[in-house]
Amino acid sequence: GEFDDGTRYKNYYVPESVGIATGFLISALHHAGLVALTHTPNPMKFLNNLLERPSSEKPVMIIAVGRADPDAKVPKVAKIKKPLNKIMTTF
Repeated sequence: GEFDDGTRYKNYYVPESVGIATGFLISALHHAGLVALTHTPNPMKFLNNLLERPSSEKPVMIIAVGRADPDAKVPKVAKIKKPLNKIMTTF
């Protein structure tokens, strides 16, 4: 990170924190009746110029949010799931 005076400081566990926060945001959007589509272009730095953000900030993801078309359907291939006992272990 960077203070207003330009002094830099270390942030720890940034990818983990961003991942958790993004999951919470997407879950909240879903519960609000909205749909979200994530996109992670590579490289992301073009967003700093486009959105007029300082170089000390690092974009992580683009999230498009909106309302689904009432006639929208989940593709059949997306419904093919492994059985729960193949992906989860209980103790």
